[in-house]
Amino acid sequence: MTAASIVTGNTVVLKPSSDAPAIAYKFFEALEEAGMPPGVVNFLPCPGGVVGDALVGHPRTRFVAFTGSKDVGLHINELAAETVPGQIWVKRVIAEMGGKDSIVVDSDADLDEAVEGVVSSAFGYQGQKCSACSRAIVLAPVYDDFLQKLQKRVAQITVGPAERPDSYMGPVINAKAKKSILQYIEIGKTEGRMITGGGESAGTGHYIQPTVIADVSPTARIAQEEIFGPVLAVIKAGDFDEALAIANNTIYGLTGAVYTRDRPKLDKATEEFFVGNLYLNRKCTGALVGAHPFGGFNMSGTDSKAGGHDYLLLFTQAKAVSERMTS
Repeated sequence: MTAASIVTGNTVVLKPSSDAPAIAYKFFEALEEAGMPPGVVNFLPCPGGVVGDALVGHPRTRFVAFTGSKDVGLHINELAAETVPGQIWVKRVIAEMGGKDSIVVDSDADLDEAVEGVVSSAFGYQGQKCSACSRAIVLAPVYDDFLQKLQKRVAQITVGPAERPDSYMGPVINAKAKKSILQYIEIGKTEGRMITGGGESAGTGHYIQPTVIADVSPTARIAQEEIFGPVLAVIKAGDFDEALAIANNTIYGLTGAVYTRDRPKLDKATEEFFVGNLYLNRKCTGALVGAHPFGGFNMSGTDSKAGGHDYLLLFTQAKAVSERMTS
């Protein structure tokens, strides 16, 4: 978002997440080393609750590019819609918000590949990605086999300090996130059958076991609310049409994936699986800039498609110029 703003000729106030200001500052340093003139990007590490509303509501703010939760994104959109004295434009909001992303596993899928894709999508980065798989929707004929393979694969995940190469999962971002995720796990214990995990992981820090909960209803809280942690709900579907209906039954629309060898089913998913980024026979995370423009709709955001050919246009104003040629 910052790079797009710069190359389209804008100045930027860059307010990073309060949990990762050092990473953002390293990015800022890299821009300076590359020769960015002073004042083009202005680094402002500060809690969003302190400066967020002031930045969004200021009359000289032309647009707001945001990545974060649904609640904060909707608040920004509402605040930006209010005009204030001295404001001469309608503010534009580019929002990338939450997700409740599903991977559908058909009865003819390669289950080993499907399990690997689900595990990578659900537990990479401790599930702290808006695109993370938090629901595996599996057709009934292969449901039990899938769960058996999934349980075995998740048992191989190591949890530990991020600097250790053998740690597949590190800690979640902070104590507040850890508390919220553990609360959802407790809810999940009442909404389904615990397959793996179910609590904290050993070690000093914010570690949580990779958790899989099976036999979950499509309308259960852990199947509807964004958890943003290493918790996977597994849902059984009677047929492919029911699986797609379940995949579409949330307020979000960010990413999704389908594993099947049936071309007509892949075509059907392309038309009827309503997400901004759909992946066929691969995991639902890992969009590549320039190859997979990224962004969702519904309550997942404004579908701004970061990395797409038209993304930069969102940071510009259009102007048409016509001239009548005279002799």
